Amino acid sequence: MNIIAWLLLGLLAGAIAKAIYPGHQGGGILATIVLGVLGAFVGGSLYTLLTTGTLQLAATGLSIPGLIIAVIGAIIAIFLWGLMTRRAV
Repeated sequence: MNIIAWLLLGLLAGAIAKAIYPGHQGGGILATIVLGVLGAFVGGSLYTLLTTGTLQLAATGLSIPGLIIAVIGAIIAIFLWGLMTRRAV
């Protein structure tokens, strides 16, 4: 059940982040889920760092605050992915 919850959270967070982030990101539903799950880990880790002062790999849970943190993390993941895949002109 935990994996299904992470996939659902990833799909929701990735879709919301893609809707919020300006520009065209491309990718299908699989890319949306992957960016959302990565966002949950990035957001959860940053939240843990800010609240406890320690850096650990943590994911958010399937809740409204967890979804907000996952969306913020997914926006960061989309931004970083854009930086890595941008072609030099």
